Amino acid sequence: MALAALTEILAAARFDAPAMAGIKGEDPVLPVRYRIGTAGAASLAALGLAVEELWEVRGGARQRIGVDLRAATASLRSARYLRVNGKPPPAPWDPLSGFYPVREGWISIHCNFRNHREAAMAVLGATTREAGEQASRGWQGEALEDAIHAAGGCAGFVRSHEHWARHAQALAVATQPLIEIERIGDAPPQPLPKAQRPLAGVRVLDLTRVLAGPTCARSLAEHGADVLKVSAEHLPDSGMMDLDTGIGKLSARIDLRTPEGAATLQALARDADVFSQSYRPGALARRGFSPEELATLRPGIVCVSLSAWGGSGPWRERRGFDSIVQSVSGIAQAHGDGTKPKLLPVSAIDYVSGYLMAFGATLALARRAREGGSWLVRVALARVGKWIVDLGEPRHPWAGLPEELPEAELAALMGEMDAPDGRVRFLKPVIQLSQTPAHWARPPVPLGTHPPAWPPRA
Repeated sequence: MALAALTEILAAARFDAPAMAGIKGEDPVLPVRYRIGTAGAASLAALGLAVEELWEVRGGARQRIGVDLRAATASLRSARYLRVNGKPPPAPWDPLSGFYPVREGWISIHCNFRNHREAAMAVLGATTREAGEQASRGWQGEALEDAIHAAGGCAGFVRSHEHWARHAQALAVATQPLIEIERIGDAPPQPLPKAQRPLAGVRVLDLTRVLAGPTCARSLAEHGADVLKVSAEHLPDSGMMDLDTGIGKLSARIDLRTPEGAATLQALARDADVFSQSYRPGALARRGFSPEELATLRPGIVCVSLSAWGGSGPWRERRGFDSIVQSVSGIAQAHGDGTKPKLLPVSAIDYVSGYLMAFGATLALARRAREGGSWLVRVALARVGKWIVDLGEPRHPWAGLPEELPEAELAALMGEMDAPDGRVRFLKPVIQLSQTPAHWARPPVPLGTHPPAWPPRA
C-alpha cells in the first residue's frame, strides 16, 4: 500500500522516476482508522527520491533510500517528543480551543492565536469556556462557522464524511491535484556545484507558522539547506513548540508592515533559492511578494505556497488548520466516540503537507538546474486530508492498539544537541540515505535570535 501511495505522489508531481525507496513496515501503528503511517512514509519517501534526484543532478552518485513506517508515524507528532533539559515544553493548545456544542452537533473553534481567540469569543459574547459553550448551544453550526470567520477567527462545523462530500468546498477540493509544481517564469538553468550534502548552499526563506510550513523548511535543512525562519514580534507564534520545527534553522524578525522590513525581505529574496510561505491567499501579494513578483525580483526562485483549502471553491481565502480540516471533513466525527468528535492523536495533515512541500521544492530545484525557470509549488491542507482519507482503513485491526510506540523503540529514534535554551532531545530525521545521512547542523533557537542576513554559501 505504501508503494502505491508513493507512486500516486510521484504521478501528481509528474516525476517520472521509479519508486525505488525502500519502505519498511505497514499500518496500523497507532489506534487510528486511517492509513496515517502509509501517508507519512510515502510522502517522506517521495522527498527522499527528490533529494536523490537533486544529489545526482549536482554530480553525486546514486544512493539507497529507506523509510521506516513506524518512525514515519512517530514523526507525525514530532513535537510530542521534544524535551528541553529533560522537560517537555508547554503545549500551545489554548484552554478555549476545541469542540463546542451547537444546535445540531459540534463546532471546532481555533483559539491558539490571540487574534483568533478574541474574534471567536467576541462572536459568542464570552470570556470563559463555560460561557462560550453556553452561548454556542444557541447557534446553528454553519451559521456560527461563518460568523467566526467573518469576524477574523477560525472555526469548523463538525460534519460527517458524507455531509462534507456534498459541500461546495469539498467538491472543489476533489478537483485539485495533490501537489502542483508549475513553471511561472523564464530563467537560465542554474546548476548547483558539487557539495558534501544534497541541498548544501541552497538558501530557503521560511515565512510559515504552526506545523506544515515549518516542517517543510526543517525537512530541507536536514539535507543541508541554509534556512532562515522569518517571523515578526506582532505575529502570534507557538511558543516553545517552535523549537521542534526550528531545529536546523536560523531565525530573524522582520516587520513587513514597514518599508524597511519589506526592503529587507526583498534583499533576502534576491539571494534566495526557495521562498516558502503560508499566509492566507493574497496577503503577501498585497505587500509585493506574489510568486510572479518574486520571479521578477529573483529569476529562478522556487516559491512554495501552503493554503488551507486550495485555490478553488468558496473557502479558498479562508483560514484553516489541521484541526479545522479534520473537523469539517468527517475525520473528527469518525474518530470520535459517537457522542463527541475527537481529533487524531497525530497531526498527519500538517506533517504530510510539510513533507510534500519539501518534496515539491526539491524537485523544482532539480528542474531549475536542468532546464531553468522560476517555479511555484502549491499544497493545500484540505486536499492532503482528502488523500489520507482516500487511502482507506488499514487491513489489520486498529482499535485497541497501544497509544504509543514501545519506549525502547522510541529511544532509538531520538537525537540530542545543545541549544541556547539547554540540552534538547528531538526526533531524528526519518529518511535514510546511504551516502548523505540526513541530519541538522544547527540547534533550535528562540525566534528572532539572528540578524536578517544569509550566512556564506557552503
